[in-house]
Amino acid sequence: MWLHGLLGSGEDWLPVAELCGDYPSLLVDLPGHGKSAHLTTLGFADVSRQLAQTLQANGIREYWLAGYSLGGRIAMYHACHGRHPGLQGLLIEGGNLGLESDELRRQRLQNDQQWAQRFRLEPLPQVLADWYQQAVFADLDAPQREQLVSLRADNIGSAVADMLEATSLGHQPWLLPALQRLRVPYTYLCGERDHKFQQLAKQHQLPLRTLARAGHNAHRANPGAFAAQVLSFLSQSTFSPPSR
Repeated sequence: MWLHGLLGSGEDWLPVAELCGDYPSLLVDLPGHGKSAHLTTLGFADVSRQLAQTLQANGIREYWLAGYSLGGRIAMYHACHGRHPGLQGLLIEGGNLGLESDELRRQRLQNDQQWAQRFRLEPLPQVLADWYQQAVFADLDAPQREQLVSLRADNIGSAVADMLEATSLGHQPWLLPALQRLRVPYTYLCGERDHKFQQLAKQHQLPLRTLARAGHNAHRANPGAFAAQVLSFLSQSTFSPPSR
């Protein structure tokens, strides 16, 4: 089950999913995005419940969860909260573990609310041009930024804004302690040029896998290497469900 990042859609994962063709894939459009643009969510607990309903509706009893950025944060929350006996393992790409203090969460929520207002009120290409200037996208060159602005301009600004606020890091719990207690295998994937999230993974001793010729959005920059790491992880991990 593949979860995309903010402004993306399930189709973002197609190149990787096709390279992992021996494993059936479910490409999910998160609330406010793609074919789920009409859906809203109240926050992490709610979107986790929506994922569980999607799995049930598709008759899926055992699953691996892979998520990028926002999708990675949702995947970690889902794995760390509630009972999900069908969950077999977790693959996180550039997902933030959360913020450790109330003050940092307050500051982040304020920042995300400012972006959300821009998404609601301003022309989307204008906002996206600034969005992809953020430090986390520093590895992108000008043509790559222009390509992403064009690709993401089909989004509905108000729907993106609602999802951004509902799943802000300001609302996300600090997930590291629960992640360390997980009873299913998990791995953390990161582009070699994504220095922020490499540092995060090393600081907290996460099981890091680094991908060559890639920044924050490693599966887009190098889908072949990403798929190889996914297949390696799956082949090395056991398929016994957790007992909770």
